[in-house]
Amino acid sequence: MDFTLSEEQQMLRDLVARFTRDHLMPLEAGLLAREAAGERKALTPEDQERVDTKARELGLYGLESPEEFGGSNLDTVSMVGVFEELGRTCVDYYFPPDSPNLHMLMQTCNEEQRQKYLEPYARGEKISAIAISEPGGGGDPAAMTTRAVPDGNGWKINGRKIWISRAPEADFTILMAVTDPGKGARGGISAFVVDKDTPGYHVARAIPMLGGRVTYEVAIEDLKLPGSALLGELGNGFGPMQLRLSRRRVEMAARCVGMTRRALDDMKAWAKERKTFGERLADRQAIQWWIADAEMELHALRLMVYNTAAKIDGGSQARTECSMVKLKGTELAWDTIDKAMQAYGAMGMTRELPLQMMANQVRVQRIYEGPSEVHRMLIARHALQDRVPGL
Repeated sequence: MDFTLSEEQQMLRDLVARFTRDHLMPLEAGLLAREAAGERKALTPEDQERVDTKARELGLYGLESPEEFGGSNLDTVSMVGVFEELGRTCVDYYFPPDSPNLHMLMQTCNEEQRQKYLEPYARGEKISAIAISEPGGGGDPAAMTTRAVPDGNGWKINGRKIWISRAPEADFTILMAVTDPGKGARGGISAFVVDKDTPGYHVARAIPMLGGRVTYEVAIEDLKLPGSALLGELGNGFGPMQLRLSRRRVEMAARCVGMTRRALDDMKAWAKERKTFGERLADRQAIQWWIADAEMELHALRLMVYNTAAKIDGGSQARTECSMVKLKGTELAWDTIDKAMQAYGAMGMTRELPLQMMANQVRVQRIYEGPSEVHRMLIARHALQDRVPGL
């Protein structure tokens, strides 16, 4: 089995590495200062415009978008290198559009929806959000209670959604709702597209999160949508949603590879420089073992992520593998960042280093797209199934 990237894939990864080093990492100091002052952890509009412009100049927009919309239509393996390099900085930046929503739209949009939503979104001209989770619903999307009932030629929807990113600025939101309570996740959940400022869809509150992020809760009160708002097949919203979640989990795992690498590199550099009681930290067995264990686990994680991406590109849903890499990636990044902060001592507790912000980011990721406990349950369920050996 060949794990070597193609020349094109390696060139793309090198380009994103330079972009991260030259245009994102220099923004870390300002980002950390704003976060320490209690301001929202986000790029300033000027910085955002500058890096977006540079990304466009370098051809880094629409990497996964269809070629017909000016994109590069890159495969999952190629994108792993992109996400890994972006993960090496605490600047939370994405090359538009947000790829998990993109793939869900590509699978479900009809021709009218392709022109209205997919095409401008794929070109980076529109922002999307997705509303899945509900208050009290936990990590089980199948337990949702937001209800969509037929209303003439359209639908009337009531319910509540939570933990939605970009809700106020999104031009449209993919809304998951129950259309047949008797079927649940197996044919009873549908997806709808809700345009911004549609009556009955209200952003109820902003929720500050760890790492300076903000998510939102949305109240849905007698929301009326036309029949054309149905995304994909009636009752088959859960399948495309799972596709979105799987790709998002691979993306998160790849970013965790980058965060682990950054924390590990910083820890190694500090260990070579810092002396305590007359000896370098690098000469102490405890630090050496931290580094050795992290290097081995990181190597294993990278192989797992590329293997999972290759399976997706080969047509497999790879759901169990997606759970594995998301679980291992977030927990390895958390452990390595924590050890790096410990090695730095009091300096590791400051808001002057990116480690604390990275720790907050990865702590959130241990919950996002399914908490670790749910993924362990899914992995165990798959492992305990009766299967023919070798299949």
